[in-house]
Amino acid sequence: MSAPESHYRVAFAPEVRDKLDELEARIAAAGAPATAARYVDAIVDFCETLATFPWRGVPRDDLLPGLRLTHYRKRTVIAYQVNGPIVAIVGLYYGGQDYEAQFGELPDQGE
Repeated sequence: MSAPESHYRVAFAPEVRDKLDELEARIAAAGAPATAARYVDAIVDFCETLATFPWRGVPRDDLLPGLRLTHYRKRTVIAYQVNGPIVAIVGLYYGGQDYEAQFGELPDQGE
């Protein structure tokens, strides 16, 4: 039996793609380029699973209307919004970065 088809599609904001590149470069610079690539690929794969059940994250309307947060391996915070059929990944914060302070800079993906 095949899995049911998802009605959602995950889309990454350009800023998130940049952060993924920065994270990979940071880990690679520490002497682990293969680990860096695997870790970033795993984050992307995890984000893609939001297409199956996007409402599982914690609502954070206090930061931005419609914002939800989830975590990858307790070190990476993934911020996203569900806009119709799109799960928009709007933020990625690694290693204790202060994500709450940065939400004034994010565009509202609901427009």
